[in-house]
Amino acid sequence: MTDALLAPLASLGRGTLMALAAVGRLAIFAGQVLGHLVRPPFYGREFLLALLQIGWFSLPVVGMTAVFTGGALALQIYAGGARFSAESVVPSIVAIGMTRELGPVLGGLMVAARVASSIAAEIGTMKVTEQIDALTTLSTNPVKYLVVPRVVAATLAVPVLVAAGDSIGIMGGWLVGITRLDFNSATYLKNTADFLEAWDVGSGLVKGAVFGFIIALMGCYHGMQSGRGAQGVGAATKSAVVSASVLILAANYLLTEMFFST
Repeated sequence: MTDALLAPLASLGRGTLMALAAVGRLAIFAGQVLGHLVRPPFYGREFLLALLQIGWFSLPVVGMTAVFTGGALALQIYAGGARFSAESVVPSIVAIGMTRELGPVLGGLMVAARVASSIAAEIGTMKVTEQIDALTTLSTNPVKYLVVPRVVAATLAVPVLVAAGDSIGIMGGWLVGITRLDFNSATYLKNTADFLEAWDVGSGLVKGAVFGFIIALMGCYHGMQSGRGAQGVGAATKSAVVSASVLILAANYLLTEMFFST
């Protein structure tokens, strides 16, 4: 009878300990990455390749996401504002919404889906085929060679993608505004410029840098933790995308609370 009552508590305890152990492993891994950021050698070629892969090749999907989001946001705000005769707020709300929240978050999630999975699959495959063991044999630190260039590249590239996505999203709202909602183009652009502040854009760029760090870190971590075989690589890829997405949303709330709470 006692064992039956304690079994759920034991299961809960095991789950809690496993979760804490996973957090501890991730924290140690992140500490190793940060420690290697300032210590030579530096692998410039790997950094440039990662910058191209993460930044340039992610621009189309981020741009398409932003333009449709900006257009849909303009339609929704116009429909809601029409109930209170406040249709004129469309330009300012679209601009603020894109730069503060939707641009960084949706851009980060799209990059996470594309990049975190790619990094996890690449590093996981290297682990399965023992290429990481070969790097160690050749006296090359795998974290220094594989992880640090990708983390630095993502941290620098994602804010640029966010800035591009903000611009494209605002343009999407402008296109919808002048073609579907009968806004005057000059008035729409003037309202956008008048109500948009520098910190609205800056806060989104800071979020982008944090999201980029999270994306690359989770992709590399789960790739390094990948199990053997194709099933292990698949599980690592799935875990990288899910964990990066959840952490992006959690970090977004914390950063928003930090930046805009009164």
